[in-house]
Amino acid sequence: MENFNEEERACLCALNRIFGFEPKIGRSLIEAFGGASAVFKASQNELSELLGSYSRIRFLPLITESAFESAAIELEKLVSDGCRFIGIGESGYPKALLECDDPPLGLYYKGILPPEEVFDKRPQIAIIGTRSLSYYGRDWCRNIVEAMSKAKVKPLIVSGLALGVDVTAHRAALDFGLPTVGVMATGIDDIYPPQNIKTGQLMAATKGCALITDYPPQTAAVRINFLRRNRIIAGICSATILVESKIRGGGMMTARLANSYDRDVFALPGRVDDPLSQGCNMLIRETIAAPIGNLSDLMERLGLGAAGIDLKADFKKEVEEYYADMDETSRRDIIKLALAVKSRRGIGMDDLCSLFGWTFSKVSRIVTTLECDGFISVDLLQHCSPRVAKS
Repeated sequence: MENFNEEERACLCALNRIFGFEPKIGRSLIEAFGGASAVFKASQNELSELLGSYSRIRFLPLITESAFESAAIELEKLVSDGCRFIGIGESGYPKALLECDDPPLGLYYKGILPPEEVFDKRPQIAIIGTRSLSYYGRDWCRNIVEAMSKAKVKPLIVSGLALGVDVTAHRAALDFGLPTVGVMATGIDDIYPPQNIKTGQLMAATKGCALITDYPPQTAAVRINFLRRNRIIAGICSATILVESKIRGGGMMTARLANSYDRDVFALPGRVDDPLSQGCNMLIRETIAAPIGNLSDLMERLGLGAAGIDLKADFKKEVEEYYADMDETSRRDIIKLALAVKSRRGIGMDDLCSLFGWTFSKVSRIVTTLECDGFISVDLLQHCSPRVAKS
């Protein structure tokens, strides 16, 4: 399938619509007839014989000249909208997907650079997880991406453009200068959820980044679409990182799919009583996922080379040593607040004032010092969390 013309691409586009949820059948027809266009030129008897009785009833009435013409019109509109359709086997189609047993027959693509420049130039790493991201998960997600940005080999970050871990990974990639691709569960003409529209638009307009989907334009976001989308995330990437997940969730499905595709899977361990870590802990217990600990070690295991970032093994000791030359009273207070933030991840500055009986001015001054020195991070709502790693 090396020689692509507009007819072949339109036929693949039409077959992708027809066999979207059962791409194996569509691919079998293409291989049997020697190409997508040959499928549409085959007789009804030939198609019927290959499809079998059950599939014949469902699919035979859909393989028509009208389906081909609709796909050809769709391709023309895609170009005018700054998008394109990449057929399976075509240049730019992610090679890793071809190793899977159920790759989509084509992908809709939106990006500044050609897909070859996005998928063929660097390794792809998936970062996935829950929509209900905790401060712990957010910090680890951003620090993992930051470590990747400092590694010898810079990867492409892949996720699903959902709330929580997905969008955090995409934004971190943009912040730290890494390319990122969003695999959508809708048509290429719609970004879901609405809260992530600006992030999706920025990705589509940033060199090296892109949006992709195997769903035709005007496909709405429904539950089953997300399940089908997950196989693309797992299939594109050489490794998948699960940041946080409950026992049941899309992230767990994607991680298990990645394992079934013989890809590396990593999971962030968490507290045994934290529902958001139970999925990660389960995959680690089942030896499906390797636990994430030292960030430099993770970069090496991902094949990205050294990153020059290590996990803080002893937060208290490092804070004490860093402020060793400070006067005793100030040093005691800064250590006290740092440890409070470590044990109460996401604590607000008002709560710190109440906890210690200090003025807001004093808390603000100490928080600013710890933030500037890289020990904690503070979000827009003034919630404080320890930084996972310090370079």
